[in-house]
Amino acid sequence: MALYSRLTNEELPMNMPGIEFLRDRKGRRKAVLIDLKKHKRLWEDLYDAYLAHSRRSERRESLATVRRLVEASAKRKARA
Repeated sequence: MALYSRLTNEELPMNMPGIEFLRDRKGRRKAVLIDLKKHKRLWEDLYDAYLAHSRRSERRESLATVRRLVEASAKRKARA
């Protein structure tokens, strides 16, 4: 038996075109294959959530600081 097996759309509890689950030998879901042409927005949401999660311990800037940085950047670009 292979290390992983694919769970086809016919075997899913609900029809999910473009989504396939990989299962281990015990039948536990271990990975998902997503057709990015069909589910581009879903991937973007997953990626955004991943980035937010990975940056959760980074130092945060206040809204006022961010506004100053954006305005300063816009002024530099206008001069160029």
